[in-house]
Amino acid sequence: MRNTITILNYLLNIKKNNSGFTLFEMLLAVSVFAIIGVISAPVYIGFKTRNDVDSAATITASALRRASVLSQSMQNDSSWGVLATTSEIIIFSGGSYALRNPIYDESKNIVSSIQISGKSELVFAKFTGMPISTGTLIFTSLSGETRNVSINEKNVISY
Repeated sequence: MRNTITILNYLLNIKKNNSGFTLFEMLLAVSVFAIIGVISAPVYIGFKTRNDVDSAATITASALRRASVLSQSMQNDSSWGVLATTSEIIIFSGGSYALRNPIYDESKNIVSSIQISGKSELVFAKFTGMPISTGTLIFTSLSGETRNVSINEKNVISY
Protein backbone atom coordinates (compact mmCIF):
# COMPACT_ATOMS: atom_id res chain seq x y z
CA MET A 1 0.00 0.00 0.00
CA ARG A 2 2.83 2.32 0.83
CA ASN A 3 4.34 1.71 -2.61
CA THR A 4 1.04 2.69 -4.28
CA ILE A 5 0.90 5.97 -2.35
CA THR A 6 4.51 6.72 -3.24
CA ILE A 7 3.82 6.11 -6.93
CA LEU A 8 0.71 8.32 -6.85
CA ASN A 9 2.64 11.12 -5.13
CA TYR A 10 5.37 10.79 -7.74
CA LEU A 11 2.88 11.02 -10.62
CA LEU A 12 1.15 14.03 -9.08
CA ASN A 13 4.49 15.82 -8.67
CA ILE A 14 5.40 15.15 -12.29
CA LYS A 15 2.11 16.62 -13.46
CA LYS A 16 2.58 19.73 -11.31
CA ASN A 17 6.09 20.36 -12.52
CA ASN A 18 5.34 19.91 -16.25
CA SER A 19 2.45 22.35 -16.68
CA GLY A 20 2.68 24.82 -19.59
CA PHE A 21 4.73 24.81 -22.80
CA THR A 22 8.46 24.68 -23.26
CA LEU A 23 10.35 27.12 -25.43
CA PHE A 24 11.06 24.33 -27.90
CA GLU A 25 7.35 23.54 -28.26
CA MET A 26 6.54 27.20 -28.87
CA LEU A 27 9.28 27.55 -31.48
CA LEU A 28 8.08 24.38 -33.17
CA ALA A 29 4.50 25.67 -33.36
CA VAL A 30 5.60 29.06 -34.71
CA SER A 31 7.81 27.35 -37.30
CA VAL A 32 4.95 25.18 -38.52
CA PHE A 33 2.68 28.21 -38.93
CA ALA A 34 5.44 30.14 -40.71
CA ILE A 35 6.03 27.28 -43.15
CA ILE A 36 2.29 27.02 -43.88
CA GLY A 37 2.17 30.80 -44.47
CA VAL A 38 5.16 30.77 -46.81
CA ILE A 39 3.68 27.92 -48.84
CA SER A 40 0.16 29.34 -49.04
CA ALA A 41 0.99 33.00 -49.83
CA PRO A 42 1.98 32.42 -53.50
CA VAL A 43 -1.04 30.17 -53.99
CA TYR A 44 -3.33 32.89 -52.66
CA ILE A 45 -1.71 35.59 -54.81
CA GLY A 46 -2.03 33.42 -57.92
CA PHE A 47 -5.66 32.68 -57.12
CA LYS A 48 -6.44 36.37 -56.60
CA THR A 49 -4.74 37.36 -59.86
CA ARG A 50 -6.68 34.76 -61.85
CA ASN A 51 -9.88 35.81 -60.13
CA ASP A 52 -9.31 39.51 -60.96
CA VAL A 53 -8.71 38.77 -64.65
CA ASP A 54 -11.68 36.39 -64.83
CA SER A 55 -13.88 38.97 -63.11
CA ALA A 56 -12.87 41.70 -65.59
CA ALA A 57 -13.66 39.40 -68.54
CA THR A 58 -17.03 38.40 -67.08
CA ILE A 59 -18.00 42.01 -66.33
CA THR A 60 -17.06 43.02 -69.88
CA ALA A 61 -19.03 40.19 -71.48
CA SER A 62 -22.04 41.12 -69.34
CA ALA A 63 -21.71 44.79 -70.33
CA LEU A 64 -21.53 43.85 -74.02
CA ARG A 65 -24.70 41.77 -73.71
CA ARG A 66 -26.47 44.60 -71.90
CA ALA A 67 -25.45 47.18 -74.51
CA SER A 68 -26.69 44.86 -77.28
CA VAL A 69 -30.07 44.38 -75.57
CA LEU A 70 -30.43 48.12 -74.93
CA SER A 71 -29.71 48.77 -78.62
CA GLN A 72 -32.26 46.17 -79.70
CA SER A 73 -34.91 47.68 -77.47
CA MET A 74 -33.98 51.14 -78.79
CA GLN A 75 -33.68 52.46 -75.25
CA ASN A 76 -33.52 56.28 -75.42
CA ASP A 77 -33.97 55.93 -79.21
CA SER A 78 -30.22 55.39 -79.52
CA SER A 79 -27.55 52.82 -80.20
CA TRP A 80 -25.50 51.68 -77.21
CA GLY A 81 -21.86 50.78 -76.73
CA VAL A 82 -19.19 49.71 -74.29
CA LEU A 83 -15.87 51.37 -73.49
CA ALA A 84 -13.12 49.62 -71.52
CA THR A 85 -10.75 51.83 -69.52
CA THR A 86 -8.01 50.93 -67.07
CA SER A 87 -10.31 50.90 -64.05
CA GLU A 88 -13.86 50.53 -65.34
CA ILE A 89 -16.17 49.26 -68.04
CA ILE A 90 -18.65 51.90 -69.21
CA ILE A 91 -21.94 51.21 -70.99
CA PHE A 92 -22.92 54.37 -72.87
CA SER A 93 -25.80 55.64 -75.00
CA GLY A 94 -24.81 57.00 -78.41
CA GLY A 95 -22.96 56.22 -81.61
CA SER A 96 -19.56 56.61 -79.93
CA TYR A 97 -18.16 57.38 -76.51
CA ALA A 98 -17.20 60.90 -77.63
CA LEU A 99 -20.78 61.61 -78.82
CA ARG A 100 -22.56 59.88 -75.96
CA ASN A 101 -25.14 61.25 -73.60
CA PRO A 102 -23.32 61.01 -70.22
CA ILE A 103 -26.59 60.98 -68.26
CA TYR A 104 -27.16 57.34 -69.28
CA ASP A 105 -23.65 56.02 -68.56
CA GLU A 106 -23.43 52.84 -66.50
CA SER A 107 -20.05 52.15 -64.93
CA LYS A 108 -18.71 48.85 -63.62
CA ASN A 109 -15.40 48.87 -61.74
CA ILE A 110 -12.55 46.47 -62.45
CA VAL A 111 -9.14 46.10 -60.78
CA SER A 112 -6.89 48.90 -62.02
CA SER A 113 -3.77 46.68 -62.12
CA ILE A 114 -5.15 44.84 -65.17
CA GLN A 115 -3.86 46.03 -68.53
CA ILE A 116 -6.43 46.29 -71.35
CA SER A 117 -5.48 46.03 -75.00
CA GLY A 118 -7.30 45.41 -78.23
CA LYS A 119 -10.60 46.95 -79.25
CA SER A 120 -11.58 49.14 -76.30
CA GLU A 121 -14.81 50.62 -77.73
CA LEU A 122 -17.62 48.56 -79.22
CA VAL A 123 -20.94 49.98 -80.41
CA PHE A 124 -24.15 48.13 -81.29
CA ALA A 125 -26.61 49.18 -84.00
CA LYS A 126 -29.99 50.52 -82.98
CA PHE A 127 -32.90 48.07 -83.48
CA THR A 128 -30.81 45.06 -84.58
CA GLY A 129 -28.40 45.08 -81.63
CA MET A 130 -25.66 43.79 -83.92
CA PRO A 131 -22.11 45.11 -83.40
CA ILE A 132 -21.09 47.88 -85.77
CA SER A 133 -17.50 46.70 -85.47
CA THR A 134 -16.05 43.48 -84.13
CA GLY A 135 -12.95 42.84 -82.09
CA THR A 136 -11.25 41.39 -79.08
CA LEU A 137 -10.50 42.90 -75.70
CA ILE A 138 -7.45 41.41 -74.01
CA PHE A 139 -7.09 41.60 -70.22
CA THR A 140 -3.60 40.98 -68.85
CA SER A 141 -2.56 40.90 -65.20
CA LEU A 142 0.84 41.93 -63.87
CA SER A 143 1.79 38.25 -63.54
CA GLY A 144 0.96 37.54 -67.20
CA GLU A 145 -2.49 35.92 -66.84
CA THR A 146 -4.62 36.83 -69.87
CA ARG A 147 -8.28 36.54 -70.79
CA ASN A 148 -9.83 37.49 -74.12
CA VAL A 149 -13.36 38.75 -74.71
CA SER A 150 -14.31 38.59 -78.39
CA ILE A 151 -17.39 39.62 -80.31
CA ASN A 152 -18.01 38.61 -83.91
CA GLU A 153 -20.27 39.99 -86.64
CA LYS A 154 -23.12 37.67 -85.56
CA ASN A 155 -23.10 39.16 -82.04
CA VAL A 156 -21.58 36.08 -80.43
CA ILE A 157 -19.58 37.03 -77.35
CA SER A 158 -16.92 34.57 -76.26
CA TYR A 159 -14.51 34.68 -73.34
